Amino acid sequence: MSHTPPFEHYAERRDTVDPYADNLDIDVLIAGAGFGGLFLLHEMRKEGYQTVVYEAAEGIGGTWRWNVHPGSRVDSEVPAYELSIPEVWKDWTWSTNFPNYQELQRYFEHVDEVLNLSKDCAFNTTIVSAEFSEETGKWTIKALDGRICRCRFFIVATGFTTKRFVPEFKGIDKYQGKMYHSSAWPTEGVDVCGKRCAVIGTGPSGVQIVQEWSPFVGDLKVLQRTPNFAIPMGRKELTAEEQNQLKPLYPKLFAHRELSYSGFTVDMEEKNTFDVTQQEREAFYEKLWTEGSFAFWLSNFKDYLLDYKANREAYSFWARKQRAKIYDVRKRDILCPLDPPPHYLFGIKRPCLEQRYYEQFNRPNIDIIDCSASCAGQNDIAEFTETGIRMASGIHYDLDVIALATGFDITTGAITELGLRSIHGTCLKDEWKATAYSYLGTTISGYPNLFYLYGPQGPMVLSNGAATVEVQGRWIRDVIKKIDAQGLKYIDPTKEATVEWKKRINELSHKTLFSSARRSTYMGGGIPGKAPQQVNYTGGLGKYKEEIRAALPGWKGFRIVAGAAAPGTATLHSLKYSDSRVRHESVHNIRETGDCRTSM
Repeated sequence: MSHTPPFEHYAERRDTVDPYADNLDIDVLIAGAGFGGLFLLHEMRKEGYQTVVYEAAEGIGGTWRWNVHPGSRVDSEVPAYELSIPEVWKDWTWSTNFPNYQELQRYFEHVDEVLNLSKDCAFNTTIVSAEFSEETGKWTIKALDGRICRCRFFIVATGFTTKRFVPEFKGIDKYQGKMYHSSAWPTEGVDVCGKRCAVIGTGPSGVQIVQEWSPFVGDLKVLQRTPNFAIPMGRKELTAEEQNQLKPLYPKLFAHRELSYSGFTVDMEEKNTFDVTQQEREAFYEKLWTEGSFAFWLSNFKDYLLDYKANREAYSFWARKQRAKIYDVRKRDILCPLDPPPHYLFGIKRPCLEQRYYEQFNRPNIDIIDCSASCAGQNDIAEFTETGIRMASGIHYDLDVIALATGFDITTGAITELGLRSIHGTCLKDEWKATAYSYLGTTISGYPNLFYLYGPQGPMVLSNGAATVEVQGRWIRDVIKKIDAQGLKYIDPTKEATVEWKKRINELSHKTLFSSARRSTYMGGGIPGKAPQQVNYTGGLGKYKEEIRAALPGWKGFRIVAGAAAPGTATLHSLKYSDSRVRHESVHNIRETGDCRTSM
């Protein structure tokens, strides 16, 4: 069997100096070199802070380093999905409004070339433990290869698609064919021409793999637990000329995305669903459908995510449109049921953007297997065998290649894999086992001077990542500057503030239909042992920006500790990597990371 490699597989110390040096003593350490980590690296360097990024992958790009499965491309339209830094966008143009992973990797190479970020990044570096000292006011962070870094501020920018999820299928290690998780795909690709294949899962990566594989496979079984209410992508080619003509408007465009609900350059319709006639409603739906992208999701009537009857109108239109593409009645009813499954309405799970996804099922060799609860377990996977998969019904599928499009532990997965230990001696992985508590979706009580981006209880999956990390990133930058300006040693959100923020998250969620889908990614569902919980701020990015900014002037919700950090820190921003060059410690130190040691 071809195994999905863990992150330890990529841990390899490239050097012993500069960002790879042992015993670094710096201002800021950032975990992750995706949009958020790179944006903050750029911002903190501009402010004069000695900053280093630890990244588990072999280069920058975050999720676009890992997600290189067939058909992988972003579902957020450019230029909304890019950094607002003028030096970066002024000389960059895209080939299409929805770039694939190859073009996104080239974009990050351009970002690096313009801003010279890689010189401060340590790649193939996996963090296994992190602990804060109240005495010194510093974090001590250990890497898998034994390196230690001390810093005053620790920023986690690992995002929510870092910890891949593979269900504990019985006998999965028996399988002798090729099998890969969508986020650990071989860069050289996988030959499926004429092969017997299966895709397990119909989330974004599952949809993309099905679209890419269908014209080439000999046979394809798609195992679906819940249907994906995908909408047309509307991908089109872009010319450099048309993009350059629009660039004078980019500053306004980037400002507007931070005021919208979703972090894009569109927003909800001001009218409610039943404020207009049925004929007007149909015409409006048709207009959004024709626009493509997320228009039907994020520019729809403002009440359809709040009111069941309004939502059902949108769903009925969606079902009519997509059912018309599928000829086989059985497949049509599985993929696009006339009645949505219980507790699963349109738009309360992030819809995928599809490119002839439904049409693929008109091929006689492409089948959809309904694994939903309505099948009373008969279509559950009973076990993996050496040659394929046996279902609970007894049916066996002989398979040459299996794609695990089973997603990620987005609830708390990424941040809890860093071995974080609080000042109270507890581990975040244990604290968040039942439910997550944060303050403002950026800080955690008991973890002073720690900040995170694009994670639990922020806008997260409900918003455009590029816009969200800039909103949160500038806030984090300003918090750090304010700490230094006031001569503080550290700040720590109070337990009471985290409880109130949790109430705020639930209060906003209960006003919507999002909480009705207990197994959705928005509710952190689908991961065994984790109770459903709203993990997103559902009030919209614009409102979120207002709320976190309001806490800053008077340190609302924070315990502040006066006194400068201990001598030897890089608060004067003069420390050079060459000052930290030391002999590399023995590899025997790798495992000396305490009870909280975990590996990504």
